[in-house]
Amino acid sequence: MTDSGNGPTLVLALVVGVLVATGVTLLLERNLTRILLGVILVSNGVNVLILLSAPAGEAPLVGTTPVDRMSDPLPQAMILTAIVITLGLSAFLLAVAYRSWLLTGHDETRDDPEDRQIVGLADRDAPQPADLGGEGPGDDPEQVDPGPGGRR
Repeated sequence: MTDSGNGPTLVLALVVGVLVATGVTLLLERNLTRILLGVILVSNGVNVLILLSAPAGEAPLVGTTPVDRMSDPLPQAMILTAIVITLGLSAFLLAVAYRSWLLTGHDETRDDPEDRQIVGLADRDAPQPADLGGEGPGDDPEQVDPGPGGRR
């Protein structure tokens, strides 16, 4: 992991950052295939991060290595569990993308009509910004086009 063997290198930390950042960027897309790739990248980045949390060492087999030189098996077990969970989630997302492809011919998600209605209601009910300049609506020097006959 490092030249001295005591901790992670900067390269591995950068790999974790790039994997997670790329995965989050893909998760924000509307295409289900990109969402699937984003989930896979984020999970791989988190797996590398878990692996970096434990110091490197020898195989954790009793009797073959002194106890002080053994690696901790817990992060490795957690990574194996995370791989299985990611595999199940990936299979589910693949099934959803395939079903969407069969029904609509593409795997892009649509806006929900109720969400659009809620956004419209929130925009309508939002308070109007107050004119804090102290001028009236006709004497506002911040207006780009004051109208015909107005000052510039």
